[in-house]
Amino acid sequence: MNAEPQHPHTREAFYRRDRRSVRLARDFTRSALTDWDLASRSDDVLLCVSELATNALLHGVPPGRGFALHLALHLDDDTLRIEVHDSGPGEVGIPDAAPESEHGRGLMLVAALADKWGVGERNPGKFVWAEFSCDRGAARFLHGAVLPWPE
Repeated sequence: MNAEPQHPHTREAFYRRDRRSVRLARDFTRSALTDWDLASRSDDVLLCVSELATNALLHGVPPGRGFALHLALHLDDDTLRIEVHDSGPGEVGIPDAAPESEHGRGLMLVAALADKWGVGERNPGKFVWAEFSCDRGAARFLHGAVLPWPE
């Protein structure tokens, strides 16, 4: 993992093609959510990071490559955006998983939990993103921050 200091409201990390990278990506995200006081959607965000990182490892990262995780908190509308970038080919869509199947539900979970999600192209590869509306005001109140008294 290679994490570099970023602007206070963006974070990036790169992970090797290794199954332990999913846990590392989730831990990295949990740390950012704590720093940004975003407890309200943390379970949804962490599950989506796990699913997108797993999909990148299983379907998008060629041998000898890795994937990148980008987190961005947009303060103007309290939206958190996560992106998982890989260099592999392939289209991304919600599969039509059979009820008895043990695979094929990751993107269905992302679609159900995120407020918005989609896929973008990059050269080489693609990125899958998800956005979450977050109530940072409630989080600051819960963590004991001083809020201005309404007039």
